[in-house]
Amino acid sequence: MARKLKHSKIKNTSILFELLTRQITADVLAGKSTKSVKIVKKYFNENTELGKELQLYRILSERHYQSENKARDLLSAVVESRKNLSNSKLRNEKYNLIKEIKENYNSTDFFNGRVTNYRLLAAIYNTFLAESATTVSFNPEQTTNSKHTILEHITNKKITTKQVKEKMLKEYGKKDKDLRLLTYQILVDKFNTKYKSLNESQKNLLKSYINNISNTNSLREFVNKEVTTLKNILNSHVNKINDTITKIKLTESINQIDNLTKGKIVNEKQVLTLMRYYELVKEIKNVHSN
Repeated sequence: MARKLKHSKIKNTSILFELLTRQITADVLAGKSTKSVKIVKKYFNENTELGKELQLYRILSERHYQSENKARDLLSAVVESRKNLSNSKLRNEKYNLIKEIKENYNSTDFFNGRVTNYRLLAAIYNTFLAESATTVSFNPEQTTNSKHTILEHITNKKITTKQVKEKMLKEYGKKDKDLRLLTYQILVDKFNTKYKSLNESQKNLLKSYINNISNTNSLREFVNKEVTTLKNILNSHVNKINDTITKIKLTESINQIDNLTKGKIVNEKQVLTLMRYYELVKEIKNVHSN
C-alpha cells in the first residue's frame, strides 16, 4: 500500500533557510549579535547537501516559463539532480542544523514562522521526498498534485518581490567567504543608517512584525492595540489644529485607521500604513512643540 505524503515544515530545507535569514533580520533590528549568520554559512554552503538542495528549491521557485513543456522538462531535470544527493547526508545535516537552532533559539517561536510561499515549498518537499525514495512508494495522487502545484508556479509569468530578493541572496551566497562577510557588514550598516530616524514605536512595530510574523494572533493583538493608542493620540490633537483643511485630512485619517484592524493576518501593507501613522504623529507633535 502506498504511503501518504506528509509535509514536514521542520525538515523543509528552503523553509529552514528562510526562517534563519528572517532571524538574522530580527536580531539586527533588536540590536544584538546574531548566531544565524554563522549557522547559515555552516549548513548552506556549496559543499553541503543542504546547500545543494537549497539551490534546487530555488530553481523551482524562481524559474518561470510560458511553455508548459519547458516547465515539465525543468521539473524533471531538477528531480533527477535531487536523486543524486545523499539522503543520509541530508538527514544528518538537518538533524545537526535543527539541534543547533534549538540550542540557540526558542524552538516553538522559531519553527512557527509563517512562510508566504508555503504551498509551493511544501509541494517541492513532497516531490523530492517521493521521487528520491528507493524503498517506499508514496500516494500517486498526492505526488501528482504536488508536481502540478510546482508546474503552475513555473508557468506563472508574474515574478514577485520575494523571488527577486531570493535571487539576490543566491548571488550573495556565491561570493567568496571574505567578500560575503564584508557584504553582510555593509548590509547591516546600511540598515542601521536607513532606520536610525525611527522612533521607539516604529522600531517596536518592525520587531513585532518580524518576530511574530508566524504568530498571527500575537501580531494582530499588537497591531490592534497600537491602532487604539494612535487613534486616541490623533483624536487628542484634532481640536488643537486651526487650519480647516488639515483638520479635515486628519479626521479622515482617524476614520481610516480602523481598516488596519481588519483581517486575521496582518499584511505588509497594513504594517507600512501603520508606520506612516507613527510618522504622522511625529509630525503633529513637532508642529505643536514649536
